[in-house]
Amino acid sequence: MDNGQLQVDGPLAGPFPDTETLAARACELMTGQGGASAGLAGSEYCALHYYAPDEGAYYLSYLSDVRRQLDTYSRKTCEMPTALRDLKRVNAIILGAGHNHPHNRQFSPGDLQTTWNPSRAVDKETGRSFHRALYLFFRERTGVCNAYRYDYASKVISALRDGQWIPIGRTVDDSGNIQMLDGADWLP
Repeated sequence: MDNGQLQVDGPLAGPFPDTETLAARACELMTGQGGASAGLAGSEYCALHYYAPDEGAYYLSYLSDVRRQLDTYSRKTCEMPTALRDLKRVNAIILGAGHNHPHNRQFSPGDLQTTWNPSRAVDKETGRSFHRALYLFFRERTGVCNAYRYDYASKVISALRDGQWIPIGRTVDDSGNIQMLDGADWLP
């Protein structure tokens, strides 16, 4: 856009009744893109996830593979969109962004150093408050797609397991260092 923001259209997918269903479907869509699960030679894709108050439903935007910096062998990037154009849902509330990692199931320190300001969003009609979150998607070699969520407000990292967000860790500083919860790990 003229102001420097990266805008994506929407929706690519949805409506979904909850963030768990959205994340499970987004994991399949994003890791199914060309190179999205190709390891160190792979590519990252970014998208927005958002809520439509009039429908009470969640959506995923179209994907972006725009990069402002070149990928390296061990570091993959995509620029996170920050603006949405959904002509049918002009009052949509952006709840955050999501991306895949082609080579690693964990959030990078860079993922966890960024924030979405403000870290909470409010539906002005109902007063309902939402925590904004960053989603991460990774397809295992077994074909299983794992989804993770970093809550910008609480700083908690959760894994999507059996259709539910399960807290597994939290960031402990502004550098993106993670402390795993007792008995928790990236895989069940």
